[in-house]
Amino acid sequence: MRGYDNTVRPVKNASTPIVIRLGITLTQIFDLDEKNQVLTTNVWLDQEWMDDYLSWNPAEFGNLTKIRIPCEKIWLPDIVLYNNADDYTRGYMNSRAMLEPSGNVFWPPPTKFRSTCPVDVTYFPFDDQTCIMKMGSWIYDGLQVDVMNRTSEVDLSNYVPNGEWELLDARIVRNVVYYSCCSEPFPDVTITLVIRRKTLYYMYNVVMPCMMMSVLTLLVFCLPPDSGEKIALGVTVLLAFSVFMLAIAEKMPETSESIPLLGIYLTVVMAITSISVVVTVVVLNFHYRGPSRKEVPPYLRELILHRFASCSCYKSAGKKAKRTANTYDAGIHPPSAFKGESFRLTIDSLHEELKEMNSELTCNEPIVCSSGHNVGDHSSNKRRSHGVPSSKSQVNGSSPGSGCTGSSSGTRIQAEILRTLQYLLYRQEQEDHRIRVIDEWRQMALVIDRILFWIFFVVTVVSSLSFLVIVPLHRRGLQFT
Repeated sequence: MRGYDNTVRPVKNASTPIVIRLGITLTQIFDLDEKNQVLTTNVWLDQEWMDDYLSWNPAEFGNLTKIRIPCEKIWLPDIVLYNNADDYTRGYMNSRAMLEPSGNVFWPPPTKFRSTCPVDVTYFPFDDQTCIMKMGSWIYDGLQVDVMNRTSEVDLSNYVPNGEWELLDARIVRNVVYYSCCSEPFPDVTITLVIRRKTLYYMYNVVMPCMMMSVLTLLVFCLPPDSGEKIALGVTVLLAFSVFMLAIAEKMPETSESIPLLGIYLTVVMAITSISVVVTVVVLNFHYRGPSRKEVPPYLRELILHRFASCSCYKSAGKKAKRTANTYDAGIHPPSAFKGESFRLTIDSLHEELKEMNSELTCNEPIVCSSGHNVGDHSSNKRRSHGVPSSKSQVNGSSPGSGCTGSSSGTRIQAEILRTLQYLLYRQEQEDHRIRVIDEWRQMALVIDRILFWIFFVVTVVSSLSFLVIVPLHRRGLQFT
């Protein structure tokens, strides 16, 4: 080593380039920082070249065929990582170099590379990333230091698998680049790593909770309107999706080049949830619409209560609405004694009953009621069927044999009874009309809820399959048989 200068190229002919053969032994992929777009790897950088001043005759030195000397005592090539994301002042480990009698030098320093890696998050979390590490001489051109690759493949014999990324391919390619500043060629060696994200973590911690919250969105339409929690449930699910959206946004790079697939899925599901809250407001408006509002329009009654009801597996809605529109609610208004009978008390039937009663009291002299109906005969069987008194003793308290003496007072009493009954019947019909209107609007709300449930169910299933199954499989080149 006497007279050896490690600051100049170790060649005897200055016009001869030194050939540097580079190789990579990849031991581990530490991390891919998507937000900062930095790939961290642990490698052994194998460098091999010929040093004309470090050769000897083994026979003269006791058959010494290989020695190891400190690397700082010999000339070292200035190989740097062009796309370095770390401090350039951090060099390699000062490991020893191996020398052979022919002057061949082999120096494999271990190092940790932090290289820039453009991340394409379009199919996140079902994405594949391609990262490169470009290495070459920083100061020497190709006429002085010629960089070549030792092998075409990266050595993976000591590779430790990563828990998040699966290594698909690793190859080495030599490139020659001409820059605008110089006419000389600048060779480099480019290592290309193709990695695929393992989706189990995101499926378990992100995708599955999102799908379960999508089911909660469907439960908004199953919740009864009277519970008062339909809108609260929808808004709660919407806020939960917002939390997941923020968590994904913090991990992704702040770029406008692409939107993550999972982010698009969350946006679609959030839009579905928002629409469900809006239509829930409409459903609640129908449910709590009172009799002061207009009745259900005939076309809506026909379309929703009859046609859509059967299509949405709500078969009884149309029948209930039709029965409610034509009859009274048998469970509320008629007495239990008349359940199952076609009993309906009307003003006309009361007029006929009172005609007979008045005829008996006035010795068959007709009177005119306030409603304009003439008094006539009627059968006593009908009186009994409606529960109306059939004799004057039941109306004014006179004895059966009193004849026609109380006709004037009986007429006044009958007129008063008639007016009272007319008022009661009017109130009853108004109440029945109010209940019928309310019931029709509530039936519409239930049918619309059922229709929306099936619509949102189909949309949720289709969107989930599209974003979480079909697109990833198509991305990875799988074909359905």
